[in-house]
Amino acid sequence: MNSNRLREIFTRALRASLASPLVLAGCGGLDLDGYSPPDCIRTNLVFRGLSPVVPTDFVELRRVRGVRMEPPFTESVLSSSGVRCATATDQPTCRSRLEALTSTTGFRTSCGELFPECAAHYLATTQGDVVTAHNSVEALLTFLGTIDTPQEAVLRVFAENDRSYHVSCSKLEHGAVKANADGTFNVVATTGTGCGGGGRLTQHVLLVSPEGEVRETRSERLETGPSNCDGRRPAGLRSNGVVDCSDALGHHFAIIAHMEAASIQAFLRLREELALHGAGVELQDAALRSAMEEVAHAEVCGRLARKHGATPSPAVVAALPPRPLAEVVLDNAVEGCVRETYGALVAYHQALHAEDAEVREAMARIAEDETRHADLSWAIDRWASTRLPESERTAVREAQVRAVEALRAQVAEPSDAALIRELGLPSPEVAVALVDTLARELWN
Repeated sequence: MNSNRLREIFTRALRASLASPLVLAGCGGLDLDGYSPPDCIRTNLVFRGLSPVVPTDFVELRRVRGVRMEPPFTESVLSSSGVRCATATDQPTCRSRLEALTSTTGFRTSCGELFPECAAHYLATTQGDVVTAHNSVEALLTFLGTIDTPQEAVLRVFAENDRSYHVSCSKLEHGAVKANADGTFNVVATTGTGCGGGGRLTQHVLLVSPEGEVRETRSERLETGPSNCDGRRPAGLRSNGVVDCSDALGHHFAIIAHMEAASIQAFLRLREELALHGAGVELQDAALRSAMEEVAHAEVCGRLARKHGATPSPAVVAALPPRPLAEVVLDNAVEGCVRETYGALVAYHQALHAEDAEVREAMARIAEDETRHADLSWAIDRWASTRLPESERTAVREAQVRAVEALRAQVAEPSDAALIRELGLPSPEVAVALVDTLARELWN
């Protein structure tokens, strides 16, 4: 595979970009009369106002991260309330125990679908001289007893293991709570984001019983993201780039600028890992050049976002240890050979179809750079294919197949008419045709 070969395939794929009926995303949402925002400090949920079985002096929400939840772990404090060890008879000892407290299990436990990094949460509390880690849903419910305050209902939804619900601190339709006359609570939360290959931001209404049972009573899609949010996402990405969506174009470019900034870190890390695993200097240099080009892309998309009234949010990427070669290759197959390759094709589509002349000009330049980035992905894939055992090569191929299937489903989702018209994004029908062409030509 080389850049010229990719351009030939892209040219054939673009023949599918003909006018087609628009499929638009709906706008709805819950009537929020009677709902209140959750208790937060800045952008973090804070769990004061609880009425546990045994009153506590201090409550702290902690998060633990680890690769496959194995040592070494990193631990951080998300929020706290109260006064630590306030009623302890031996306060120095109590504070030392709290400082030393840790856990390798918890609630709201999740692991990446493609990468082995996991996260879990737990509550650390002090009551008198007793220091406790409440590190499971069962332990949390034992601690709380009857769910009888709004913030306890929010905490119960936050702790859910089956789905990672997000209860927002800044937007009522993304995070809210209401007490019902029968002693239950309604909690509004979201899953997903409006970004990422037709990604979805979905609003959920969860009914929380006094016994701590959680039942979803309603869900509705709030946003469907732009179909070209498909760059090289770094492992350890902690931010999603979502901003207040008063202007669809500003929201779109703010997310793109955020993803381009995240891609800088992805390529810098890729360069280090290529060097670690013995790749040639030409591949390392190409990764460094890609990172520098992503700096320019982030600046261009940031300028377009601000033109439409949106300010991109910083990309937050956690520092992670170098990965084994098999994980690097799997990441490259999904993020580079699938997502980045499709993103380059969409950029060409925008350069041809956008009504906005500034967007056409910007996308023409970005498309050329992204084609080189896609070419690098395929070059890495070729280089690594002879260095992995057959079992790991099979795992890489299977991950790529899953990524293509997910991409096809994502781009088929309804899209905003303004993004299709003014920015030249492909309609869902055209996007599916583009994916199918790449599937025949590249991903078989």
